[in-house]
Amino acid sequence: MLVAFTWGDLWRLALAVCLLAVGLSTAYLLVRLAGTVARLSAFISGAQREVLPVIGKVGGSVDRVNGQLDKVDRITDSAVDAADSVDTAVRAVSMAVTRPVQKVSGFAAGVGHGAADFKSKRDWRHAVQAGKQAAARREQELGEELREAGE
Repeated sequence: MLVAFTWGDLWRLALAVCLLAVGLSTAYLLVRLAGTVARLSAFISGAQREVLPVIGKVGGSVDRVNGQLDKVDRITDSAVDAADSVDTAVRAVSMAVTRPVQKVSGFAAGVGHGAADFKSKRDWRHAVQAGKQAAARREQELGEELREAGE
């Protein structure tokens, strides 16, 4: 029996072989892709099992750090309050000491000027007046010096 084979038959045969090769290649790629997806799924599951406890531990650590920071915040607030208290006490002592020092310094300057004026002019009233003026000037100068030093 003689079989007639035409160019159309050859074309159809080549197309069938090509489609069979494409189908087998696609099936092979899909099997490989399924294996890759299975490994990726296993990797993600393992990572999830290992990472979630770590995230929990990190969350606990962050909570403990926040607790410690709250304590530090309270400590710094206490330190600021203590510094304010010390500042207030120093200002009070400074004010309590400054005024008597001004008066004593003024008194000393007044006595010195008054004695010098009495020695030169031999007038008691004029010497007292000169002493009072010198004392007032010295108190004012000392007050200005202390204000400038405080700034």
